[in-house]
Amino acid sequence: MNNLTIDSSRRLRRRLRGGALVCALLAGFGLATVDVAGSPPAWAQRAPHGDQAPSGAPNAAPSRGAGQNAQRQLPADSTTDQSIELPGRTLHFKATAGSIPLNNGEDGSLLAEVAYVSYTMDGDARRPVTFVFNGGPGAASAYLDIGAVGPWRLPLDRVAVSTPPALRPNAETWLDFTDLVFIDPPGTGYSRIAGSGDDAHRRFWSVDGDADALAVFIRKWIEQTGRQQSVKFIAGESYGGFRAPKVARKLQDQGVGIRGLVMISPVIDFASFGARRQSAMSWVAHLPSMAAAAMDAKGQFDREALRDVERYAAGDYLLDLLKGERDAAAVARISSRVAAFTGLDPALVKRLAGRVDSSTFRRELHRAQGLVGSAYDPNITAYDPYPHSENSQYSDPVLDDTRAPITSAMTDLYQHVLHWRVDRPYQLLNHEVSSHWDWGRGRGAPQVFDDVRQELASDPQVRVLVAHGANDLVTPYFADQLLLDQLPVFGSADRVKLAVYAGGHMFYSRDASRRALRDDVEAMLRAALKPPASE
Repeated sequence: MNNLTIDSSRRLRRRLRGGALVCALLAGFGLATVDVAGSPPAWAQRAPHGDQAPSGAPNAAPSRGAGQNAQRQLPADSTTDQSIELPGRTLHFKATAGSIPLNNGEDGSLLAEVAYVSYTMDGDARRPVTFVFNGGPGAASAYLDIGAVGPWRLPLDRVAVSTPPALRPNAETWLDFTDLVFIDPPGTGYSRIAGSGDDAHRRFWSVDGDADALAVFIRKWIEQTGRQQSVKFIAGESYGGFRAPKVARKLQDQGVGIRGLVMISPVIDFASFGARRQSAMSWVAHLPSMAAAAMDAKGQFDREALRDVERYAAGDYLLDLLKGERDAAAVARISSRVAAFTGLDPALVKRLAGRVDSSTFRRELHRAQGLVGSAYDPNITAYDPYPHSENSQYSDPVLDDTRAPITSAMTDLYQHVLHWRVDRPYQLLNHEVSSHWDWGRGRGAPQVFDDVRQELASDPQVRVLVAHGANDLVTPYFADQLLLDQLPVFGSADRVKLAVYAGGHMFYSRDASRRALRDDVEAMLRAALKPPASE
């Protein structure tokens, strides 16, 4: 899920105001992780857990019981044979829960243990493999593992805080057409950073350090399992969608190529992230998602009907926003149209000068029922604890209220199905990571638009699927739609697809949207696996 939390959003805005401090922090970070400018981090050179490098070879992994192995705390990997009965088919596969160490290339000391869960079908070492992670920063991969992609699923559409973990076979699993590796970045899930203090965290809790670490993990998993011949894909949600093209670019330095990216509810450019009253484009980006939520609240969601809202948002609405709040005629025009699209009280919308913020929309959409909606999907609601107050404070019905059941379901899966028991808390969403995240150098907002462009330009077989829920107010789909429209046609326009489904940030909690996502991902993978026309 998104897990682009309020903490990380506020920290990003502070970073954009305090570039000098961030540069100083990054200078220390660079000295800690990079040997020379342009070279990979020191820990990129270590052999994976279980490798037996020849004694005396460069960067040979010390034998078990030496320095870094003595520090490992996570249990040995557990591989089990599994099968699930699904409509019209039975899947037999191997499930592995375990970890791979990241070591310092200079002295072999352990820096982190990265936990993962993999599901692989027997008999074909050339089968496609997809590496999957969530976002945050600070989220474990459980959201996609047991929410949409893996072989078991927790029904999230009917989950409550006190729901006992009850996983069921997932008919929409991607395992039919690709092996799957779910990765928990350091500090999430059961993954752990070996050191303590700011320096240890700074290696991994930054835009570039995070991408470097995940690229090294993927390379080591490929070498450990002998999957060099497999065509490889990356799927990420929210900040995981943002990091996906960065990891793909970093993997080229590790000698690994990525054929396709699935970016689920991503932010492509953080310059468009969050609502700033003075930014016209922020209002433009959010209006179609508010209109979608209003339609959906009445059971009338229609993707094609949103085209009219999009045309207005990028046309007359933008023009009137640019005229400013001092232009009474412009305010009157947009207030009338925005009230009609959102279903909110016209008088309220006029008081807001036609600029409805997310918090107001989420509280007003279901006010008559005494309910408040989630920023991730305004139609996932909870009772307003202060229904008669002008302002309210409440837990988000998606971000906060799913945390306990997903955590319980994931630890139950580890213990009773995967037989990998860890004697430490499972960090589904680690707020320490998001609150200490280093967003990068300078005053420009982080973005991966250039990374996507470079991936498409450098390899004509690369495909990109960007998937959004229409109701999502945290990462609104229209912001990415406007960005993707700026890409050139690299040979064929169908190499990049934007898919918009009913629902919010975790649109896959809805059966129809989860099925549609699976179909779109399978179609993208099959297209990416076709040999070039010249062959």
